[in-house]
Amino acid sequence: MGVGGTLDYISGWVSNGHKHKKKRKQFQNVELKVRMDCEGCELKVKKALSSLSGVKSVEINRKQQKVTVIGFVDANKVLKKAKSTGKRAEMWPYVPHNIVSQPYNAQSYDKKAPPGFVRKVDNPTSGTLTRFEDPYITMFSDDNPNACSIM
Repeated sequence: MGVGGTLDYISGWVSNGHKHKKKRKQFQNVELKVRMDCEGCELKVKKALSSLSGVKSVEINRKQQKVTVIGFVDANKVLKKAKSTGKRAEMWPYVPHNIVSQPYNAQSYDKKAPPGFVRKVDNPTSGTLTRFEDPYITMFSDDNPNACSIM
């Protein structure tokens, strides 16, 4: 337990008469897609998000329209603050294409996605995770009845 944790423990122990505890925010990265056209837009968004309490850093990639806020923040408050600048903002809707089993299916294909990303699609019809298998691995498998003819 660090010094901060020790002080929290001692202050909680000393002031045990107070029943209300303030809910702590978790340290996290909040990624947003924010429409920014110029350096002025970028500075406006960065200044607004930096003013939130608990923010440690704000990283902006204008080419990808991506803003990453790092700190002890609430994701919904970060999104609300980004929208208060007058810019169109949403949670980062993309995932790297190499972690999606079929990145270019009709639901995940997005022309506006940055290079190497596809739109994050939640599949509510399937409760199980489907794993993409490399066709070269299964080609020489014992389960493949034509494996001998390939060799």
